[in-house]
Amino acid sequence: MNVQQMLSAKGTAVATVDPNDSLADATASLRDHGVGALVVSPDGSSITGIVSERDVVRALAAHGGSTLGRAVSSAMSADVVTCHPEDTIDELMAMMTDRRIRHLPVTDDRGRLAGIVSIGDVVKARLGQLEQENNQLYDYIQGH
Repeated sequence: MNVQQMLSAKGTAVATVDPNDSLADATASLRDHGVGALVVSPDGSSITGIVSERDVVRALAAHGGSTLGRAVSSAMSADVVTCHPEDTIDELMAMMTDRRIRHLPVTDDRGRLAGIVSIGDVVKARLGQLEQENNQLYDYIQGH
């Protein structure tokens, strides 16, 4: 299975936030969308950064309550690791494990935002693969 197949099943909607929005706005958006990270983008298609719940907590620990009034750009990760529609689940697992990240924006061949996958999406897809393989082995053993 690859990223494109995952996006076909889950959809391509991506929650984004402007880099100039406040962290208070970003936390409300995280809550409202029920996600753990927002792609930081001024236009919804270019990627400036990514801001996660972890980034917000780190900023709060460093700067206290005033953090929520700061711009998203002050807490976001600007070095964004992305993936492509043709990348496989195994490649995603390796990227996420090696980089210790939980969200990968998907970019098209022009570098534009095309979706996002989370570690939960990857685990769900991998479990689906394992279940299918298990069923095939069972059918083979049973002589079906």
